[in-house]
Amino acid sequence: MPRPERSEPDRTAAQAHADGMTVRRAVLSDAHVDAAEARTSEFTSDFQDLITRYAWGEIWTRPGLDRRMRSAITMTALIANSHWDEFAMHVRAARRNGLTVEEIQEVLLQSAIYLGVPSANHAFAIAQEQIARYEQETEESS
Repeated sequence: MPRPERSEPDRTAAQAHADGMTVRRAVLSDAHVDAAEARTSEFTSDFQDLITRYAWGEIWTRPGLDRRMRSAITMTALIANSHWDEFAMHVRAARRNGLTVEEIQEVLLQSAIYLGVPSANHAFAIAQEQIARYEQETEESS
């Protein structure tokens, strides 16, 4: 299968940042991104720019995978590395990206086999809490 080509290979850093901010807001929520932006300092501003341009503006905008698949992969990687705060955030993002509760459960079951039962057990506890939080936030905003 041929590798998907970027539709705009000559994008500027500013375009990548703008695209990244759009995707970041869609995936993580305006409230999350606004809070992250509010915490940005002179010390952390280069890091915020880096993740916005590269993670969100280059990787999450590639045509080869949809956001649902990227969410599943991201959750698995975060479990593998015990990045629990980021995992919690990405469980809510996965729901925002259209993954069902059952699909998240399947990702976690798969992780039990390949990453270990203790990690999956911890992930299930966090995911259950974050799914409830997401559902409550969704209800409140309706």
